[in-house]
Amino acid sequence: MSGSRQEARISLDVEADIVARVRGGETAAYGELVARHALVAQRTAVFLGAGADADDVVQEAFVKAYRSLGSFRDGAAFRPWLLRIVANETRNALRARGRRARREELAAPLDVVLDPADAAVSLERRTALLAAVRALPEQMRLVVTCRYLLELDEQETAVVLGWPRGTVKSRLHRALGRLRDALPDKEVQR
Repeated sequence: MSGSRQEARISLDVEADIVARVRGGETAAYGELVARHALVAQRTAVFLGAGADADDVVQEAFVKAYRSLGSFRDGAAFRPWLLRIVANETRNALRARGRRARREELAAPLDVVLDPADAAVSLERRTALLAAVRALPEQMRLVVTCRYLLELDEQETAVVLGWPRGTVKSRLHRALGRLRDALPDKEVQR
């Protein structure tokens, strides 16, 4: 078994143990799951458009996940299940905010630096890339966000968005094609 697979298996086992403890009445153990996934939940909410409501969205998602822990499938990965709840809560917040406020939120510049390599990219190129991503139809924007900004794999993206894996692949392929066409210097790589 490769190192990353083994690490993933260990992580699944640790999370399964934590879930079992919570289900067994040790409610304080849920804090361990929150600590493990709070950052990625926050990033997911921000990247999917929650903006200033991201903290509220994440808090509500963790509350809903806690309440639904009884229906969580044994052996499943907790992170994609939680992120799907975060994605649903983000969509609910966006609907509540209204179409006009949503457009303004998506048009706001993204202030999050994802990794040091992003800092090396010129502001002009970053702005062009973000504008091109924002101009994509919603479903294409969501799949690009999950795969490249949140660094989810195809299966996790499928779970988060509630789509079949093949749909994730085809929409991502079409989205990357549109981004290649929109960016003159071919900044978009596979």
